[in-house]
Amino acid sequence: MYRNILVATDGSELAARGVEHAAALAAGLGATLTIVTVSEPWNAALTDPSGLVGLDDFLRHYRAAAQASADDVLASARQAAARHGVDATTLFVAEQPPADAILETAIARGVDLLVMASHGRRGIGRLLLGSQTQAVVARSELPVLIVR
Repeated sequence: MYRNILVATDGSELAARGVEHAAALAAGLGATLTIVTVSEPWNAALTDPSGLVGLDDFLRHYRAAAQASADDVLASARQAAARHGVDATTLFVAEQPPADAILETAIARGVDLLVMASHGRRGIGRLLLGSQTQAVVARSELPVLIVR
């Protein structure tokens, strides 16, 4: 059935449930598992480069913090996969809109199933908070398994 699964995580408790589910599924199917986390790009529109002294230093620190966070998130997710006997590949995509990065990674890796977590918010909560999962589902040509 599914031979190459990709699961996206942001390190949250909810996303960890998605990783656990994807790892268990990969183990049961003998599928490969790729775990991806994404950092959003710094929005340069929020800063005025002409008036912000030390922008280069700030961006360097921002990127280093994003990398450190991604390393922690992926290490935890890799341990979860290992508990299921799955040797997962991990990937950090820096400074891209998450839905874009997830879909591009899935295509590049030949994935046949995406796994993501979702709060399942409705109404104004969904409008205010947005949803990368919703964006992936709306645009993906691949099957997407949603874990709540």
